[in-house]
Amino acid sequence: MKRGMHMKKLNYGMVGGGPGSFIGDAHRRAINLDGQAQLVAGCFSRTLEKCRETGADLGVAEDRCYASFEEMAKAEAARPDGIDYVVVVTPNVSHYPVCKAFLEAGIHVSCDKPLCLTVEQAEELCALADSKSLLFLVTYTYMGHVTSKHIRRYIQAGKLGKIRTVMAEYPQGWLAYEDDWGGKQGEWRCDPKQSGGVNCLGDLGTHVENAVSMMTGLKIKRVLAKMDVVVPGRVLDDNDVVLVEYEGGATGCYWTSQFAIGHKNDLGVRIYGEDGSIEWRQETCEKVTMIERDGTIVERYRGTPGIEDGAAAYGRLPSGHTEGWLESMGNLYRSFMECVRAKEDGSFKPEMIDYPTVHDGLEGVKFVHACLESNAKGNVWVDVK
Repeated sequence: MKRGMHMKKLNYGMVGGGPGSFIGDAHRRAINLDGQAQLVAGCFSRTLEKCRETGADLGVAEDRCYASFEEMAKAEAARPDGIDYVVVVTPNVSHYPVCKAFLEAGIHVSCDKPLCLTVEQAEELCALADSKSLLFLVTYTYMGHVTSKHIRRYIQAGKLGKIRTVMAEYPQGWLAYEDDWGGKQGEWRCDPKQSGGVNCLGDLGTHVENAVSMMTGLKIKRVLAKMDVVVPGRVLDDNDVVLVEYEGGATGCYWTSQFAIGHKNDLGVRIYGEDGSIEWRQETCEKVTMIERDGTIVERYRGTPGIEDGAAAYGRLPSGHTEGWLESMGNLYRSFMECVRAKEDGSFKPEMIDYPTVHDGLEGVKFVHACLESNAKGNVWVDVK
């Protein structure tokens, strides 16, 4: 979609994102960056009273603040001015039923990662979206960065040669202390009833898996995982090391941690190919370090020549005016909303999709479950099926 075009805004709704929600507010801000959609409906909280309070703060009409997501899906599908898509920002345990309800109602879906709890649930959501020709964005936010998109296109063009090995990590330090559960954002992640029996690997490891997959195109064949519970009082993993073997013979090693004091959101990927290497960190997301075959080090920056054209098109500001996490999520929504519009006017083509889909979400769930099986069996190799 060309900027500056005057067209009617899309309507969207949100499930979750009530008082104190970090991620719900982030999605709303990211969507607002391009001014192409407006929030018109929601089931923001478990109680109707809180839902209406949030709706009032966000300018949503009271009759479109719903007591349940089931009611919302049916009512919005029946309205002539109903939502074009829904944004799901609830704890992991409810992703599946919420997404299923809106898909069954014929509404496009955006869902925060991880997609859901089980492989069977993920496969059902894939089948449902495909059978109804509905779009489904899974917001692996970091894959919206111009630089991560540059790496994907660079490798797709064969410029790195055959990939030999990948080292990737995502350490954090925010849950490093006993009796500190990280407030509202941490409590549900550490609760098996809400997170699905996995904490660090589900929260951070799925980002690592998706980043490597989206950048390199490699598909995991098997994993060997060691998932540790280290901080006293924890019941779910807070430190994970995963050895990876990809189809085609390349290897990898992933590390995630929530007690790595000094680290904040330090997602990093190092990719080693026959013709060079690439290093990228999301905390310095404006830069990609490219090491050529002869060892020459070249730094590419968003907004400057040398960034692959298809990636550079997502930049909003001149170089030196930093773009970050919100812009990255906004870039995922930019592609998603262009596809929603194309679906509505009949011009959609699958190659327009430039965001992680429900099928990418399925791969993340498969990865987590293979790691859980590997760990439970004493850290052995397990095929990712």
